[in-house]
Amino acid sequence: MTRGMFIALEGGEGAGKSTQTRMLAAALESRGIACVVTREPGGTPGAEAIRALLLGVEGEGWNPRAEALLFAAARSDHVERLIRPAVAAGQWVICDRFVDSSRAYQGGGCGLSDAEVLDLHRIGSQGLLPDLTLLIEVSPDVAVARTRVRDGDAPDRIGGRDAGYHAKVAAAFSAMADAEPARFRRIDGDGTAEQVHERIVVALDAWLSAP
Repeated sequence: MTRGMFIALEGGEGAGKSTQTRMLAAALESRGIACVVTREPGGTPGAEAIRALLLGVEGEGWNPRAEALLFAAARSDHVERLIRPAVAAGQWVICDRFVDSSRAYQGGGCGLSDAEVLDLHRIGSQGLLPDLTLLIEVSPDVAVARTRVRDGDAPDRIGGRDAGYHAKVAAAFSAMADAEPARFRRIDGDGTAEQVHERIVVALDAWLSAP
């Protein structure tokens, strides 16, 4: 049986990852490619329970190391129970966020080192990386406007952090894409959902046709 592919969509708040994840899966299925759509944190019952602990607005929240450990635990269950089996069965997994979000948010945003985050990932998920990571980048004013529409006056615990934090997250994502050009494709996320989707399809087709 032919192995499937694992594609992650990454980006900061308001990048439109969830919408683009669904649109990409629909486009692939129209080509006869079986897809599993999932998200992080989440994707399995255990990981979804951890998601509620991480993103809920009640209480004082988690210190950066505890937060990173919880994300790594959720990801470990997600990889073991959903991602690896689906790819092994020949399906394409399209995931809204993966380990690069931990590298950007708990690393760049919260100050943990990239090595620390990747060590947790090595222990929890055997270092699994996507075959392709689509980094959707949006200008700050677009991100703020989209986030307000999405969340109103009730952002989650991480999305509601200040602009300085989110600028560090964006810079961390950019640095990763610069450092790993073979895995990353940068997508201009400004514009309509349809325009962004078209850019993603073009990038994916170019990646698939590359030698």
